[in-house]
Amino acid sequence: MTGRFIVFEGVEGCGKTTQLQKLQQWLQADSRFKHCSVLVTRQPGGSELGLQLRRLLLEPRPSEPMQDRAELFLYAADRAQHVEGFLKPQLAAGAIILCDRYTDSTIAYQGYGRGLNLTVIEQLNQLATDGLESDLTFWLDVDVEIGLARAKRRGSVDRIEQANLDFHRRVQQGYTKLAKAHPQRIVRIDAEPSQEQVAHQIQTILNQHFFP
Repeated sequence: MTGRFIVFEGVEGCGKTTQLQKLQQWLQADSRFKHCSVLVTRQPGGSELGLQLRRLLLEPRPSEPMQDRAELFLYAADRAQHVEGFLKPQLAAGAIILCDRYTDSTIAYQGYGRGLNLTVIEQLNQLATDGLESDLTFWLDVDVEIGLARAKRRGSVDRIEQANLDFHRRVQQGYTKLAKAHPQRIVRIDAEPSQEQVAHQIQTILNQHFFP
């Protein structure tokens, strides 16, 4: 049996972590999935090596700013380790995997946000994933300023969250273009309403996608 690979994407503070947890609980309570493992993971940081890379990528480093291409390659290294060591084996075993960020994040953040070459990023994504794509990607769409305000309320902000507003707006533009380019895979979710309303949107789409 082949599992299902469901990804959550969006700008900072869009509510991915909360909705991942809510969807995991909903799936585990649904009798249709009683024989499936429902796993939550993330990029970066979904492996032991990935945890070390996550610290390198997200901890602020004022003494030596990280260069954009170095950032891109670190994300690719995390992804390659995660795909081969965790995602592929668990999917082959029939698990439902809910993943916080995947390849679209790299296109949105490093491509549109940092301005790196989109063709190179797509080639690097292909190499890092060995062609593994999500079955479904939820794009939690929220106004950038609302999302950043949510992120700041959580406490300290990481290196990516500290970037200027123009950067985050370019990232949002990237997600908008990705959703238009891949409507068969990426589904927009309005992430501004309450957590319960957002969760209901996600559950409805999941039912339509897997149980038409």
